[in-house]
Amino acid sequence: MLLRHVPFLKAVMLYSFTAFGGPQGHMGMMVRTFVQGRKDVTEEELLEYNAFCQMLPGPSSTQTIMLIAMKRGGVPLAILTLMLWVFPAALLMGAFSFLLIYFDFKNIQSNLFSYVQPMSVGFVAFAAARMMRNSIRHMATWSIMVGSLVVTAALRSPWVFPILMLLGGTISNFSNNRIPDQQVKPKRINWINLWLFAAIFLVAGIFSEVSRTHDWHHRRVFSLFENFFRFGSIVFGGGQALLPMVLFQYITRPIRMGELPILTSQQLLTGYGMVQAVPGPVFSICSFMGGMAMSQYGPVWQVLGCIIATTAVFLPSTLLLFFLFPIYENLKHHVIIYRALEGINAAVVGIIWASGFVLFQSIPFEWSNLVVVIITFCLLYFTKIPSPLIVLGWLLLGWTMN
Repeated sequence: MLLRHVPFLKAVMLYSFTAFGGPQGHMGMMVRTFVQGRKDVTEEELLEYNAFCQMLPGPSSTQTIMLIAMKRGGVPLAILTLMLWVFPAALLMGAFSFLLIYFDFKNIQSNLFSYVQPMSVGFVAFAAARMMRNSIRHMATWSIMVGSLVVTAALRSPWVFPILMLLGGTISNFSNNRIPDQQVKPKRINWINLWLFAAIFLVAGIFSEVSRTHDWHHRRVFSLFENFFRFGSIVFGGGQALLPMVLFQYITRPIRMGELPILTSQQLLTGYGMVQAVPGPVFSICSFMGGMAMSQYGPVWQVLGCIIATTAVFLPSTLLLFFLFPIYENLKHHVIIYRALEGINAAVVGIIWASGFVLFQSIPFEWSNLVVVIITFCLLYFTKIPSPLIVLGWLLLGWTMN
């Protein structure tokens, strides 16, 4: 049955090799690829999916593309899409962990990625501008969008996202003119995903503690899975929010206990810098971290560390998504939730605009970067040039200009 989805899977694979810029930049490419190009979802559905995923722990852009796949082919297609989306980035970041150990990383030139960051800002602006057309329709939604933009840019905390969406939904509920158009058959809730999540969380914790207290020879394997499964269960705000957790778990905590740190701060920052130049989910940095954590045991264990950390960090958000989305689908047809969606969508548009401003502030201000942002936005908004070609063009220009 999956054969009829081969064109969709090809689009996902191409998207995974060209989606730069983190979750904010990914939204622009999703609009171009899955809304305008393939018409797998509408802009309203994509915005709704993204808003829902912002309220869950884990990688929001990964969860969003999984929901697109679920609409087309259910859970099996969503799982296959997850694997295709994660694999290229995880492979590259795992390879970087070997590069850092066995080669001189300082001699590697990064000219190829010179224009990647400003290009990503252009994708973010394109996503926000497109979504404004359907979500910002009157003064209330304009106010929610602008307020969300200002608060997000000022505070820059991952906890701002769910709070702003809750406030936006509350404000839009003061209107009593909108009611659901029709009643639909309730979705079946698959409780096995919740029980599986809880069981893995508990068993991973037990094995990690037993391996530590009994000093098993390769106890770090069990600790690695437990650590990253826990990270994926509680982290909000994307891959950037992973850094303080890893910093405490692998650097600060061992030092406090009189032990050698598992990672150095320089290695952690190097991995964070490298993941910015890699297409795909920012959570793929876990492949690098897992490889570095197991590197002292040899190449085979280092590969195993890459696989364990990557699997563990994406697994909890996947299980929670499969459990919670049918509940959300049932709830959104109630009047209160239905009215809240307008305000939630307006808040998401404001958050996307703010993300673009924050990303632009994080790169050196040069006129060339501003020109890259403007050209990228115009190519996306006013032409039908495929987004992978736009990405390839900027990569080649960066390679030839430096």
